[in-house]
Amino acid sequence: MLLTIVSFLIIFSIVVISHELGHFFSAKAIGVKVEEFGFGYPPKIFGRKFGQTEYSLNWLPLGGFVKVEDDPVNNKGLSSKSAGKRLLFFSAGALVNAVLPIVLFAFALMVPHDVLVGRVNVEEVVPDSPAALAGLVAGDTILSVNGTEIRNTSEFSRISQLNLGQTIEITILHADQTQSTVSLSPRWQPPAGEGPVGISLQTLDYQIISESESVLDSIPLSIKQNFETLVLFKNSILGLIMGSVPFDVVGPVGLAQMTGDVARAGIGPLLEFTAFLSLNLAIINLLPLPALDGGRILFVFIEWIRGGRRISPRVENLIHMTGFFLLIGLMLAVTFQDIIRIAQG
Repeated sequence: MLLTIVSFLIIFSIVVISHELGHFFSAKAIGVKVEEFGFGYPPKIFGRKFGQTEYSLNWLPLGGFVKVEDDPVNNKGLSSKSAGKRLLFFSAGALVNAVLPIVLFAFALMVPHDVLVGRVNVEEVVPDSPAALAGLVAGDTILSVNGTEIRNTSEFSRISQLNLGQTIEITILHADQTQSTVSLSPRWQPPAGEGPVGISLQTLDYQIISESESVLDSIPLSIKQNFETLVLFKNSILGLIMGSVPFDVVGPVGLAQMTGDVARAGIGPLLEFTAFLSLNLAIINLLPLPALDGGRILFVFIEWIRGGRRISPRVENLIHMTGFFLLIGLMLAVTFQDIIRIAQG
């Protein structure tokens, strides 16, 4: 329990404070006064002022916040700045959250980790599936996909999920020791239990090896992994819209439970999980919903469309306040659902 709580507070704080640092430094860059940078949320334990900014430590250790001057009459206020500068401020937090995973993934790749390596054997092929139509049969061994060696079933599954609706080239070793390359397209909406390709796989004759990447190798691999995670997130959203992915949301309690499970697996998986959370926060925060940065960015674009005429600050604040309470209500509902799910085992 202690590991779950501590690991959750640490990674959640890293992700949120990184986001707020984006807002903090962008505010400084565009000449906006930062009144307070808080670690955690009030009530306040203590604070100290350096220059024009108070740095505070607060009792609720769930991330942090940035409070900026917003008086439109004050030239240090955010509202007094041009649309372009306000756009930079509102998007800076998400930008940091999108870049942070590159660093985290790189460190995770440098940490020695166990990898299952073996022969990926086709156990079963579903009739009329993409695999069956491409000519795969039980007993085939999958050697590579799109030129990438496949060492275990997880690697094949990941590539399939990354290429939904796209053509992939699979190199196969047949039972008679001949090789061939076939093309197929993983499905967006496969029948229940079949998967995108329509095959059942098993890793045979496997061994577990320890791998780690050098600093130079980890950087390009980290960028690639960051991009692939974004693709998987995009595919999940499209899957939700199509109905092929079940709608399953976790709140803070469920997230804490997941964090504890990952922390027990080691530092590498925990770094990857933190990177995944950071990317999720970046994307979700840019959604054009009231109270989120994306909602505030939407108002900046509306201002541009209206030729520089802003929507009344009173109206905009009312919309954001309404959105804030709706989000709080959603979070409470999801948290209640998490508690019930955990209680039921």
